[in-house]
Amino acid sequence: MNSLISRRDFVRTSLITATALGLSPRLWAEGAASPRISVQLYSVRDDCAKDFDAALAQVAKMGFAGVEFAGYHKYSGKPKELRKALDDLNLIAAGTHIGTGSFKGDELKRTIEFHQAIGCKYLCVAGDRDFTNPEKSKALAETFNQTAVALKPLNMYCGYHNHTHEFTKVDNTTYWHLFAERTSKDVVLQQDCGWSAAAGYNPADLIKLFPGRTRITHFKPTVLKGDTGKKPILGEDSVDWKSVLAACREFGGTEWVTIEQEAYLPGKSPMECTEMSLAGLKKLW
Repeated sequence: MNSLISRRDFVRTSLITATALGLSPRLWAEGAASPRISVQLYSVRDDCAKDFDAALAQVAKMGFAGVEFAGYHKYSGKPKELRKALDDLNLIAAGTHIGTGSFKGDELKRTIEFHQAIGCKYLCVAGDRDFTNPEKSKALAETFNQTAVALKPLNMYCGYHNHTHEFTKVDNTTYWHLFAERTSKDVVLQQDCGWSAAAGYNPADLIKLFPGRTRITHFKPTVLKGDTGKKPILGEDSVDWKSVLAACREFGGTEWVTIEQEAYLPGKSPMECTEMSLAGLKKLW
């Protein structure tokens, strides 16, 4: 479907859409030669709920270059204040998790304005029931295509983040593969490599299968069923992260490697486990 659109028509449509939204193109630098490391703040959600500023300061002190949001707490509706808080800590808004509704109607303009203000380039949906709906999945993919057209002149991207059910089989393929085929290359496939491994897939192979579309990805420490002696810490879990890193660098077009810590060691806090995974990733780096 997307191959029928010429590059010239695509660019022209993108500019028209951006103009219609009343937005002027604003460019961020393209991805770094080597990915940078961010943290999905859902990893330390209780800390964020308790004191968001303190949580941001703590992950900045750990050495993360960026953060990916899963809500804005005290800064909801206050992009200028959030941008200042990030700048003060030398943190970059690597990405965000939002709902598909943020891409529809008047919400798209508000979504763009907020995330432009905080310097957030990657707008990813972390789940939508329509994704695995045989009748609605095609329309969902088209929503992402249309959003990508509006975002491209601003050097922003929309994307989708998987769990395991996105790999449900359908017509000799999976919904994940089907979504990738139905969407343009400007729609990011934010692979959660831990979940895809748990679904029985090799994360590195998936990155290679869809080159250039893993611009921001999740490194979730994952212990596979029956894999004894492993821990939910990067480098100590079941996933071959070295091969994933190599695929990100060579095939993924990856700008951000994002740690998401969802399992914790006994006696260790989410912050402590997140820091341990960061140290483990740096050893693999």
